[in-house]
Amino acid sequence: MSEPTGRVLSDITISADGYAAGLGQTEERPFGDDGGDGSGDRLHAWMFDTPDENRAELDRLAAAGAFVMGRNMFGPVRGAWDRPWNGWWGENPPFHAPVFVLTHHAREPQPMQGGTTYHFVTDGIESALAQARAAAGDGDVLIHGGANTVNQYLAAGLIEELRLHIVPVTLGAGTRLFEGVPPLKLEQLGARSAKLVTHVTYRVL
Repeated sequence: MSEPTGRVLSDITISADGYAAGLGQTEERPFGDDGGDGSGDRLHAWMFDTPDENRAELDRLAAAGAFVMGRNMFGPVRGAWDRPWNGWWGENPPFHAPVFVLTHHAREPQPMQGGTTYHFVTDGIESALAQARAAAGDGDVLIHGGANTVNQYLAAGLIEELRLHIVPVTLGAGTRLFEGVPPLKLEQLGARSAKLVTHVTYRVL
């Protein structure tokens, strides 16, 4: 059987000072103190307020064959899965593909509407990536976040292309991209400025 040929990408929105979320994350405020109401309205306004202007980037975000995310991105539930939680995105999540959630607590796969199934991986980032690559076939795998998860994959040298959406706000504290990551050599592949965001794509060398 041939090896999957898809790429391993990461796609993440950050503030101008590098934070993907502010302090004080809760179930009601998944992005903590982002200077707005904590719902992510400031960091992710480019997705929801100006989607037509950013259609190419949104289409690329949705085009992956499989996704990997950390448990913190999946939801606020910690420890054992002692109450129902199927992500922030409702019964029909936007992924429409397998999603592999990193966790220390085993759980059976959770199928959702629209083709998304959450798979819960307890044996580390390389196992999650291997499972995602197998599920994606020749499609790309997107390391979706949050920043701590992206940092682990960057530190391990497992991300080939990094897509940053840089929003002109500063948070000053929170969960920061590149925290604890050794120095990287990046090749800029593209950049585009929009009203609420600047999109920059790098190849990780």
